[in-house]
Amino acid sequence: MLEKIVTLLNEANEHLGVILVVALSITGLWFTFRTRFMQFRMVGEMIRTLFKPSDKHGQVSSFQAFTVSLATRVGTGNLAGVATAIVIGGPGAIFWMWVMALIGSVNTFVECTLAQLFKIRGKDSYIGGPAFYITKGIKKRWFACIFAVCIIGQFGLTNNMVQANTISSAFTQAFGISPYIMASALTILSLVIVFGGIKRIAKVCEVIVPFMALGYLVLALGIMIAHYDLIPQVFSLIVKDALGIDRVAGGTVGMAIMMGFKRGIFSNEAGEGSAPNAAATAEVSHPVKQGLIQTLGVYTDTLIVCSCTAFIIMCSGLYDCGANGIELTQVALSSHIGELGKSIIAIAILFFAFSSVIGNYYYGECNVQFLCNGAKWTPSAVNVYRVILGILIFIGSLMAIDIVWALVDFFMVFMTVTNLIAILILGKYAIRLLDDYRSQVKQGKNPVYHKETCPEIADETECW
Repeated sequence: MLEKIVTLLNEANEHLGVILVVALSITGLWFTFRTRFMQFRMVGEMIRTLFKPSDKHGQVSSFQAFTVSLATRVGTGNLAGVATAIVIGGPGAIFWMWVMALIGSVNTFVECTLAQLFKIRGKDSYIGGPAFYITKGIKKRWFACIFAVCIIGQFGLTNNMVQANTISSAFTQAFGISPYIMASALTILSLVIVFGGIKRIAKVCEVIVPFMALGYLVLALGIMIAHYDLIPQVFSLIVKDALGIDRVAGGTVGMAIMMGFKRGIFSNEAGEGSAPNAAATAEVSHPVKQGLIQTLGVYTDTLIVCSCTAFIIMCSGLYDCGANGIELTQVALSSHIGELGKSIIAIAILFFAFSSVIGNYYYGECNVQFLCNGAKWTPSAVNVYRVILGILIFIGSLMAIDIVWALVDFFMVFMTVTNLIAILILGKYAIRLLDDYRSQVKQGKNPVYHKETCPEIADETECW
């Protein structure tokens, strides 16, 4: 019976995945034109905004909110997903991952700006995200509840089982550590952090995420420098393979495009509605500031971290050796630095996947609080959610469950479609705020949002 359910879910996910790629691409192109190509024109402003001092001390900073969202983006998809895309779609899939990041990043800008605009005050920090801006902006709480249930199921629970299983498997293979020991350690460490709330999560991510991203970048740069003579060939191979000029591996050009887009979406989450939950927690003077910073997160994930994995694999020349997923990444790295490569990938998986676990948890908590709607039993519901998370992390560490993977993809489709409908309806406010931000920057001001910019929703923007 369970096998039939998995088969049905996988068949449905295959068709729904095509719809999702098309919907995200069309939405991204629409907002690209409406915002006058902001994801290309404002990269310098994104970087400047990220490293500016916090507007208010004692709250979650822009940088901390950025690292929480980046923690969920930078995970197993950056190591295993990239390898799978190359095997199935060919080297050209990497080119289409880059394209998806460039198109989809504007979706992240819109959704994160809206999250800031419609955020509310919580006990320890601001709270917000798609469920909140759907309720306040569209006035359809039932529609928001669909999103909340899907993101709890996808990010809060099933996705974390996948992340835990990846960590446990990598350490068992690399170091021979018992899965039960890994399961216990991951469960205890996760619960210690998540019971500390968003501020503890933000502080942990603030340390882990820059460390793991920079460490992996240095490793990849070292390999690229050692094989500098291969870089032009690798670039040429990726582009030619993407355009069908010289197909060398994988399927058709269509498969390269689909795998590049699908793996890109899975990795950077642009438009899914996940990052806005972290973006809303930041203390900023203008909603656009956090929208710009989160857009940079998409670039960091795909154009930098995913590209690191791609070049490690492509420079090894082993992209068609028969290995797949994390195994291919391990084989490729080992060809560069010896057997130490397997251990390094296992450690990288620990940081990448564990940071995803605690970031994913917060997305679920935020939406559990939304569903509780301020009821007196909200703290109890959050604690029950935390305990369930711990149980699922333990179970996920011990066994790979096919239905979990199928449910991850299934929840993601409905969650993303719900969010895309919302941002298409509410995107006019993000565009208006962007115009206001640009106007203030031209005047030499530090942009500050005033309710008069969007008077028709002034009553729904309680934090401004």
